[in-house]
Amino acid sequence: MPKRCFEKLLLEAVDEGLSSLGQTSRQAIYFHLEKSFSIKKQEIPCKIEVFADAMEKIFGGGANFLEILIMKRLHEKTGATFELHGSTGFVFAEYVAELRKSLLKKNKTRNMAEKIVQCEEIGIEA
Repeated sequence: MPKRCFEKLLLEAVDEGLSSLGQTSRQAIYFHLEKSFSIKKQEIPCKIEVFADAMEKIFGGGANFLEILIMKRLHEKTGATFELHGSTGFVFAEYVAELRKSLLKKNKTRNMAEKIVQCEEIGIEA
C-alpha cells in the first residue's frame, strides 16, 4: 500500500472516529487542533504523535476510547485485523507507525513477488 494511500485512509479513520461524537463536535475538535495545537486536518498523518498528545490534552482519559475507535476504523479500511493485547502500554502513535510499516512491508513483498513472476514469464531469472 503506497504511503499516500495509507495517509488518506488514516485521515478517513480519524474523521469517522471523531464523527462518533457528532458532526458539530468533530468540526470543533478540528478547529481546536488547528488553533491550539497548530495541527491542520491534512497534517494529522505526518504529525501523529502531536495529534495523539493533543487528543489526550483535550479529552484526558477519554482520548484512549477515541484512539481505539480510530484504530479499529483504520484496520477495517486497510484489511488488517485489530488486536489490542491488554490495555496497558497502549500508545496510539506507535500502533499507527507499526501498521504503516507492516503495510508498506507487505506491499514491497507483493511487488517483489510480482516482479519475479514477470521475469519468469519472459524467461529471465530473478
